[in-house]
This record gives sequence, C-alpha cells and structure tokens, in this order.
Amino acid sequence: MSQQASTPEGTVVITDSQISGRGQRGNTWEAQKGLNFTLSIILKPSTLTIRDQFYLNIFTSLAIADYIKSKSHATIRIKWPNDILVDGKKLCGILIENQIQGNKFSNSIIGIGLNMNQKTFSVSTATSLSIVLGEELDLHVELEFLLQKLEARYLQLRSQQYEILMSDYLSNLHWLNEKHTFISQEVEFEGKIDGVDEVGRLKILTDGGERYFGLKEVTYGY
Repeated sequence: MSQQASTPEGTVVITDSQISGRGQRGNTWEAQKGLNFTLSIILKPSTLTIRDQFYLNIFTSLAIADYIKSKSHATIRIKWPNDILVDGKKLCGILIENQIQGNKFSNSIIGIGLNMNQKTFSVSTATSLSIVLGEELDLHVELEFLLQKLEARYLQLRSQQYEILMSDYLSNLHWLNEKHTFISQEVEFEGKIDGVDEVGRLKILTDGGERYFGLKEVTYGY
C-alpha cells in the first residue's frame, strides 16, 4: 500500500519554497521561500468515474478563482485547463496526479502553486495576490480561507453537481467565445473557444468546423 493510500483524505502537505515544481505541460513553477502557497492536498474522490476526471481540474480551479474573487475585484479567468489568470497574468498553477485501482480513484493529489506575497518574477507574465491588492497577506490566515473554498467546491464534486461545476467553469473560461490565434502542431489557426467536451478537451470553433484538443495539443497565440 502506498503512503498516499493510507493517508487520510483531506491531508494538506505544505512546502516553504519551490524552485522546480512541475506544471501541466512540463513547465516549472517558481516560488520564493516563505512568500507563497505551494501545497498538495490528498483526496479520495470515490464518487467520480475515470471518464469524469476532468472535474478534478474544474473544482480546483473554481475554488482558487472563488478565493481570489473574495479578495479582489480584478478580472479573474481560468485558462484551460486550470491556470488562474488575474488581469491577464498567471497567479496560480495546478497539477493533478491520480492513482487508480480498477475503475476507481484510490487517490488524487492536488498540487497548487499560488503566488501570494512574492513581488518579483523571472517572467513578465506572472503576478501575485499581493501585487494585485497592493498589500501583504498573512499566509496563515489566508490558508484557512483558501481551504474553505476548496472544501465547498469539493463537496459539489462529491455530490455530483457536475452541471453547476461545468457552468461555473465555462463562465470563468479565458477567451471563451472570443476570436484568437492558436497553435497546434506548429501551425497557427484562428478560432473561438466554445467550451470543453465531456472528457475535458478544449473545443475551438474554426472556419473549418469544430476542433478538439487535449493537453499539450494546442497552445494559445494572441
């Protein structure tokens, strides 16, 4: 039995810093020591089918968005599948790893990197909640608020409120129904994001019809 399998559901593991965290597309996550949230939550989503596993991305990204909206009136969007953007800059990245036994989840490890008090970044496309708000945040206090938002959305998942979760996810989706340029297999094309399908693939409407993309199959252009 793995250590995670014997760990109680809801266990939160927090690290003080992270310089080589993994992202969804093999990217790294940079977090200065003591300034941000870099944490993992162990869940056991027994009511969720393998086919519906994208709802783990949905509930987590919505919970982070809920938390940020409770602090700021800035424009908050979810960039598919689960990056959180504030005024167009990345504030949070999420990585989900699942352990499966038979046709059920034995564990899901929800990894969250949320920029809180960091002021400088190596890329201009990143930001922190402190920058957005113009003030320092008490991480001990804010962690409790964040976990409350995660619990509320997870309870929706456990009770299979998939329509609510999907509706809320789409209402927060970055570039939804906007015409933009995308890149797939090194080829640029124009289209509009029309949502996601039942297994979490990004649906883009193009002049040639609907196209569907899984992770690493499409990147955002301009």
